[in-house]
Amino acid sequence: MTRQSHDQFAKEYLEELLTPLGTIKKSEKVKSEVQEIDVWFEPFSDQNQENLPLGLLGKMAKTQCLFEPFRNPPSEIEIRSCLLKLYAVHGDVVRKAKRENRNIAESDLPILWILTPTFSSRMIVGLGAVEIAEDWVQGVYFLPNILKTAIVVIHQLPENEDTLWLRVLGKGGTQKRAVEELTELPENNPFRENLLEILADWRKNLELRDNLSRDEEEVIMNLSPAYLQQIEEWKQEGKQEGKEEERFSLITSLLEGRFGTLDAELSGLVEKIANIPISERTQLLLSLGNLSREELLQRLRNEAV
Repeated sequence: MTRQSHDQFAKEYLEELLTPLGTIKKSEKVKSEVQEIDVWFEPFSDQNQENLPLGLLGKMAKTQCLFEPFRNPPSEIEIRSCLLKLYAVHGDVVRKAKRENRNIAESDLPILWILTPTFSSRMIVGLGAVEIAEDWVQGVYFLPNILKTAIVVIHQLPENEDTLWLRVLGKGGTQKRAVEELTELPENNPFRENLLEILADWRKNLELRDNLSRDEEEVIMNLSPAYLQQIEEWKQEGKQEGKEEERFSLITSLLEGRFGTLDAELSGLVEKIANIPISERTQLLLSLGNLSREELLQRLRNEAV
């Protein structure tokens, strides 16, 4: 998967979550080079974060910060590039304070949060990063204080409600389980609907590409529950016509991904699968990779009994 594709999704996703808490400085570029900051966030001074169920992400966003999400573990060069952007921002903040004749405290300078699915122990040691277990959770590593930088290793986070929003940015099974948890959130959750739409859009955009990589195919499967849930809700709310056709198209593409070109017998399964209740349909489609043709046919015969 291209870095650009993941960056765009991660920006939209984080901005949706953080907007109620403060200001997103979109498309900010540092002056030392033309380098765009993924997400630069400044919290509202009077924001009561206790009212928003953001868990660990909310704790990270209590002070001004930069977010740099990675789809794959960043290299040494990419880490240094992130630090360069952070300190260029610090320079801008200090210069602005001088122009306004006001002092600036160390605590007023943004912290950098690097988000990565995995990270090697060699890199952690090389950066001098340590976990602060009493204040944070497993998987959050802080570089020496003077550097104002932390690394969140998403696959090391405990799998609970507090870490859900960050785990969606993981890979493989971690992301798959997080997306399933997101679809099961109560409908009155303030983020659920818009995030499902963002995830569904990302999946749809990936599916339209030619020559998908293995990583992109994995993401499509991981996002399928969100996509199916979104289509179902659109259907129930009557927001869009033609969503039933889109659901058929999704099921067809998943079957083709597993069995190749569909013959008449497999093509006839599309409508049957589309009419299965959403929860059962999602589980069936997610298990396609482990089912043979005969096992799938038998499952659907059992559904019809």
